Formats: sequence, C-alpha cells, structure tokens
Amino acid sequence: MFHRRRVSYHVRWRQDIRKDHRPYWLKKLFARYNDFYVDKFLAPQFEYFGKGHNIMGAKYFDIYGRNISIGDYPTMVASPDNYIHLTTWSLEDHEGEISIGKYCLLTPGVRIASASKITIGDGCMFANSAYVSDADWHGIYDRAIPVGKTAPIILEENVWIGDRAVVGKGVTIGKNSIVAAGAVVVKDVPENVVVGGNPARIIKELDPSIEGTTRIKLFEDPDGLKDLYDQIDQYTLKNNKIKNYLRSKIFRTKKH
Repeated sequence: MFHRRRVSYHVRWRQDIRKDHRPYWLKKLFARYNDFYVDKFLAPQFEYFGKGHNIMGAKYFDIYGRNISIGDYPTMVASPDNYIHLTTWSLEDHEGEISIGKYCLLTPGVRIASASKITIGDGCMFANSAYVSDADWHGIYDRAIPVGKTAPIILEENVWIGDRAVVGKGVTIGKNSIVAAGAVVVKDVPENVVVGGNPARIIKELDPSIEGTTRIKLFEDPDGLKDLYDQIDQYTLKNNKIKNYLRSKIFRTKKH
C-alpha cells in the first residue's frame, strides 16, 4: 500500500506538466489500444520483449536487425520527430547484439547501434538523443567499407546517460555512474562517478554510502506502482468531460 503523501507528490508532479483533458475512461481505452499495438507490432521485432512495459509513442520506433532484447518493466518514450532507433548489423563476420536489462528507461531520440555486442544492465536510463555504438561504421582510410573497428560495450546497472551524450566502442561504464549531457565517452568509466566533456573525464565522485532511489527500487512492487499511477489518473482526470477533450483537440491553445 502506497502512502497518501506519496500519491500527493505524484499528483503535484503530474499537474505541473501539460494538462490531459481526457476523461479517465478514455485514457484507459487509449492505453488498451496502445498495449494492443505494442504486443501485435512492436514486441515481435525483438528477440525478447519483457513484461510490464510502459511504452509511449509505440509507432515511432525504428527496430532494425536481429538479436535485440529488452527486459521486464521497460519504459520507452518516442515521438514523431524523435524516433527511438535500435539497430544491429549482421553481415559476414559481424553479428550485432543489443541486450537491455530490466527496468530501463529510453527517451525520445535514443540511438543504440551494434555490430558486436552492447550489454545494458538493469535500471539504466538514457536521456534524449543519447547515442551508444560499438562500431566506427567506417574506417579512417577505407571509408567506403562498412562497419570498421568494433568492440563490445558494457553498461553496468543503474547507469545514467545524459542528453546527447555519446558512448563509443569498447567502453565499460561502472555501476551507478552518470555520463553528463553532451559528453563523449571513449574509455572505461569506474563505478560511482560523474563524467563529462569531450573526451569524457571524471568531474565528480559519488558517495556509494548514500542510498538513493533507483528504477530498480521503484519497481520492487510493480503491481503497487501500477495501482498508484491508476489512483493518480482517477484523481487528476475525474472532472474531465469528453466535450472538453474534443474542444482541446479542435481549438488548441498554449494552455492545451
């Protein structure tokens, strides 16, 4: 059972973002259609697609190649102008693989491309337009020959990749570490640090004794979390009417 105070916090957070004019029943109907679309069209493109998914913008994914899997309770958000791209290259002596763990978050514009192997641990988060690639894709001199040099990438659990950050081939990023926005990572990153810059270097050390909230902890009780968000929807949408929703779609304003 989630505490009322926690519900209150999430309600205030939801009210700070763009208002949802849909009645509760209509939002649930949309959610059912979205789940149908994910199960019918998106999930079959993966070798394994975990349970308990929360997918927004399911039509705006570009999944290319085989050997792509994602664990349970993923959250992925894509948009018409910012697709999520997951790509593997399987040709001649190259066999790309992308393995994404449980509880991970992918946001609009994220690109992950493999001609070798990319392993992403549980609870990792990718901010807008983050890019992870285990290949150069072309040689420095042999620029017309595809793939170039490759080397596997490992992101250990609870890694956070910031906006437009780049993670290059052969890199291992240690548990709990953060890659700052715009950073370019070309060598290994230890656990519990923040790296930034081009090339990325350590700019801050994190205190491992401080127990923060991670996506792994957030999903310790997935059913309870689902019920919490359903309670929030019922509370925030309870006064919404279908006519107001239609009006907001037809007569769009900044408030809408």
